[in-house]
Amino acid sequence: MRPAQLVQIAFIVLASFFVYAFVATAKDSENRRACNALCSMRPNYAAQDRRAPDFELPTMSGGTWRLSDHRGEVIVLNFWTKTCAPCLEEMPSLAKLGHSLGERQGVRLVTITTDESAEDARKTLESLFGGAPPFEVLIDPEASVVTDRFGTKLFPETWFIDPHGVIRARVDGARDWSNPLVVSFVQSLRGSPQCDIEFSRGQARGELAGLCEDVVPSF
Repeated sequence: MRPAQLVQIAFIVLASFFVYAFVATAKDSENRRACNALCSMRPNYAAQDRRAPDFELPTMSGGTWRLSDHRGEVIVLNFWTKTCAPCLEEMPSLAKLGHSLGERQGVRLVTITTDESAEDARKTLESLFGGAPPFEVLIDPEASVVTDRFGTKLFPETWFIDPHGVIRARVDGARDWSNPLVVSFVQSLRGSPQCDIEFSRGQARGELAGLCEDVVPSF
């Protein structure tokens, strides 16, 4: 083989290597960008194979609210009760999240309380906010939705449901919901590049789980 041909082959091999390295680096960067919010949240559960059970409950304002009526929207669903101190402690940050999400189309923050009545819930929230909260409040005194359909026994608990009605994540316990990464995660459920990492019992699973090792939980 002539020296010129060897040079051409070497050039092609070297160019292919650089192209591969560039593509791999770009893909890794995209995966990290897509997964950063989820890794920071460290949810107790995250996947794409569970559909949220449909339900209908009365609202604090006197109407009714059905989950299936809101297909096409991202639903952030928070469970609480007035006897749960961590629930009340996270309420101010939940209200900040409500204000942030209220500025975006196709996203809705909804809370469900197992308190005895709408009046109980209203008094509790008025003592916290001095008025109506920036999110929908549903009343489930018999826990027919919270416990019987979602299986929740401890509060607070927060679920993220995508526009197709699929449960994408569940967070157990109180968090600082004013963290901007929460909004980033919610936005990702609307069709942005999505993270393929799953979580089970708070541990990252799957081929890309290693991406979470470099991310420090921020809330």
